[in-house]
Amino acid sequence: HFFNWRSTMLKKTRLVALTSLGLFLGYCALQAADDKINTSVDTDKHTSTTTPATSQTDESKAIDMKKLSEAFGNFIGRNLQTPGLSFDLEGIIKGIREGAAGQPSPLNEKEYEEMMTAVQEKAFKEMSSANLNSANEFMVKNKQESGIVEVVPGKLQYIVLKEGTGATVETHSSPKINYTGKYLDGTVFGTSEEMGGPITIPLDQTIPGFSKGIVGMKEGEKRRLYVHPDLGYGTTGQLPPNELLVFDIEAVKANSDEGKGRQGADSDSDNDGDDDFFLEKKK
Repeated sequence: HFFNWRSTMLKKTRLVALTSLGLFLGYCALQAADDKINTSVDTDKHTSTTTPATSQTDESKAIDMKKLSEAFGNFIGRNLQTPGLSFDLEGIIKGIREGAAGQPSPLNEKEYEEMMTAVQEKAFKEMSSANLNSANEFMVKNKQESGIVEVVPGKLQYIVLKEGTGATVETHSSPKINYTGKYLDGTVFGTSEEMGGPITIPLDQTIPGFSKGIVGMKEGEKRRLYVHPDLGYGTTGQLPPNELLVFDIEAVKANSDEGKGRQGADSDSDNDGDDDFFLEKKK
């Protein structure tokens, strides 16, 4: 389930993914080189038995390996821009060349893993601290904005975007909602639209910020929640550590029978629905 970590090691997914990406891309680069050689050999054999017209057609379809290589390098470079990780670009280029030439690495496998783990842990702590400071500053400033209602001082706020007139969402209920989840910078990390429409969320199984923030909504109401990491996931979960979460919620139905027995059903289901990021964090 994309937004529901099942182990504490997954809290570093974004950082570990970068390392895995490097290994994967390295393999792809070597594979591409082999394919290029094989393609050249096959082309030579094919050219000797085909007409000029056919050869021209093959040439027009040929892959520009120079451009592809540059684009490949550009992709790697863009993915090196990860908060908390400052790789030495020249060192990476040197390592790629030496590795491709079959030269030994400056670190053995154990040394590499220990050093990379230390760097990841340092980056994770720095990201956690920066995000927490941003969340605290935002909540203080946002409280002064017109229309903001503070449910939990410094931890949970909301603003009504559209009034509702139907039944009211109560505690322990399972409302059916439409939602859009965003980070503080506006990046969207999940929507009900991606799930195929409104989803039903048992409030007893959600993070505190969400369950407390949605209670009191009326059917048809649209509300924007601002959830501090202390009432969200903190440094757990598959979202960035200590990230402030912003939810745009529309209450479709105050309580839906679809939420009953959901937890038990999920444990036996192969459905990896993204709505699981709403589930309460494990301590």
